[in-house]
Amino acid sequence: MKIAIVGATGNVGQRLTAEALSRGHEVTALARKTDGLPEQDNLHVAAADILSDEAASILNGHDAVIYSLRFKDFDYGKAIETFRKSDAPRLLIVGGAASLLSGPGGTALIDTPGFPEEVKIEAEPARQVKNKLVESGTDDWTYLSPSIMIGPGERTGKFRLGDDVVLKDAEGNSHISYEDYAVAMIDEAETPKHQGKRFTVGY
Repeated sequence: MKIAIVGATGNVGQRLTAEALSRGHEVTALARKTDGLPEQDNLHVAAADILSDEAASILNGHDAVIYSLRFKDFDYGKAIETFRKSDAPRLLIVGGAASLLSGPGGTALIDTPGFPEEVKIEAEPARQVKNKLVESGTDDWTYLSPSIMIGPGERTGKFRLGDDVVLKDAEGNSHISYEDYAVAMIDEAETPKHQGKRFTVGY
């Protein structure tokens, strides 16, 4: 496949790029600053802003586009418009966990008592992006929420997938490594199972 990864120098973006390349895909890594991207076979680096006029042309010709971008103080709506101006058929989004439900039919984590105010600054815009995609009625997107805790770790390839409810292990912990998150995302890029939907990944 030809996959464009926007925000390829970030914590998740680097893992997505490595995972896609390890599977033999051709990757275009798009970021405003590309210093952290070493030269590799099948990796094409594009120093560009996804909100710029020329960004859509960079996305042209790809089988899938992955956005690994911040939500706070960022015009995500325009970024989605950029994708839709291109001829790429699918957009996969590195989403947030706070809009996941605490349980079946339960409350979104962000709305539960004691949810940290400092986290809401990023979490609320992430929820709004997800909601607007759902309301759009289109199915050219997929939004992958991580577990509550995500960070550096091992690539095990062993995890569970869910829908709108947060995943927890037997000890009640909700976590996933950057590396296994990337596995789940590239799996979805290769074999779409959640078109026009949000899903989640956790141990």
